[in-house]
Amino acid sequence: MAIWLPLTLGLVYIFLWLRKVGSREPGLPPGPPTLPLLGNLHIFPKEFAHYKFTEWARTYGGIYSLKVGPGTAIVLTDAAAVKELMDKRSGSTADRPPMHIVDVVTGGFHMALGRYSESWRTLRRTAHTILTPQAAMKHVPIQAAEASQLLHDILCRPEGFYNHIRRFSSSVILSVLYGKRAPRYETRETTAFFEVQHDWEELMEPGSTPPIDLIPILKYIPERWAKWKQDCTKTRKMQRRLYFGLLDETKERVAQGEENGCFMEEILVREVELGVNREMAGYLGGVLIEGGSDTTSSYLQSLILVLVAYPDAQRKAQEEMDRVVGSHRMPTLDDLEEMPYIRAMIMETHRFRPVAPMLIPHCALNDEEYNGFIIPQGCTIFVNIWGIYHDPELYDDPENFIPERYLLSKNGTKPGINGSDLRPNLPFGAGRRICPGIHLAQNTININAMNFVWAFNFTADTDAQGNPILLDTFNYQKGLLTGPRPFKCKITPRSSEKAEIIEHEFLEAADTFSKFEFGLSEEDKEFVTRSRVRR
Repeated sequence: MAIWLPLTLGLVYIFLWLRKVGSREPGLPPGPPTLPLLGNLHIFPKEFAHYKFTEWARTYGGIYSLKVGPGTAIVLTDAAAVKELMDKRSGSTADRPPMHIVDVVTGGFHMALGRYSESWRTLRRTAHTILTPQAAMKHVPIQAAEASQLLHDILCRPEGFYNHIRRFSSSVILSVLYGKRAPRYETRETTAFFEVQHDWEELMEPGSTPPIDLIPILKYIPERWAKWKQDCTKTRKMQRRLYFGLLDETKERVAQGEENGCFMEEILVREVELGVNREMAGYLGGVLIEGGSDTTSSYLQSLILVLVAYPDAQRKAQEEMDRVVGSHRMPTLDDLEEMPYIRAMIMETHRFRPVAPMLIPHCALNDEEYNGFIIPQGCTIFVNIWGIYHDPELYDDPENFIPERYLLSKNGTKPGINGSDLRPNLPFGAGRRICPGIHLAQNTININAMNFVWAFNFTADTDAQGNPILLDTFNYQKGLLTGPRPFKCKITPRSSEKAEIIEHEFLEAADTFSKFEFGLSEEDKEFVTRSRVRR
């Protein structure tokens, strides 16, 4: 009897404790009903989480909670809550949740996904040396030159616009970081990046892998029985081959006295001063490639998608462009100040199809209280900007692309709605985790948005009978970051004079390109020579 009593009491205690696992603790925001042990794990979306998270927000409010086993997630679909918790209290919400996948693949040195640590602060400080507004302006010449090639590539091979954009975005960031451009999409570094980035984003999408951080025993499943482990191994090998290959190539060039002023040269020279070791430098460059290549190309692909799908918006943008710039020269960044409709179009594209619809999850470093709710230390915080930007309480007809909304009010909201909590750069992140490359990215977006409107007509493809083929504006890639899947459209120059200007500007950019053309393959060299002959 003396043995059985404590054993029975122990079992009862364990049973009662297990019944509480997965339950919503007092003080948490409301949310979907939970199941014992699982919480909301059984209904957690495995792909395109922003759609389900937005559906729940319409039921449970702009701040609600999910129980994922014993863990807690807070979902913010309210601009005021984002401003208060993520921006004003960023010291408490700057962490990232534990991500075993990130640790396995990158060793914890991923600046965008890593925990809030001394290593992260070192990487962030280092990145800021080239990513201030003033420093970003130094890179406008190579951005403009690469944009001229993008126009030329589309002019010559319009059916390949999807990959032309990828080449452009990759070449810009490679030039800035490593002083080495990509003249073709088939250039080794560009194809290698987009191949590994596609796998990396799918691996990181919420719900795409087992809840390893909540059920640590899953870490010990043999790799042959765990596809996610196989995917991690493959992704790590591909990332390191690309990122550290570029780093070593730059180091060799520095050793030979062949510097051209790129960012990673400075990092290598100042490693000790900056406190950056080889692993940190390799992943710093890699993360900046990710931020500069994939997000920019996804945005520009979405822009073309909406220009085709909403021809009235395209026509209005072209009318403004013709009034401000005319037909005899290409637009420059200075012209954008005189183009309110095109600025509105750029902002509306961010709202309509944000590249990171859930941003990247944050994690609370301390307990916080907001509107009577507890935001517990260690909880995961999702910022559902898709849900904010598609809220019918904030926006008229949010499911349609309407640039005019940003002409009627600063933040595009309905008349009479106070939109002051809607920070214009919200698509780039929140608090201390806002994208460090925001200024570089905005220049790239602005240059190309103007160029597209100035240079081309974008129209729907047609079927065998000549009928327009409607585009599916929801046909997007899965992943933490997302862009439209490849689609077809017709792209034609707006005039023969503009086609001639495009060719002239591309040929004139050769001197700028030459500073970044080294280590090219024979195929790249042949392409460069062939493409720079006036037709």
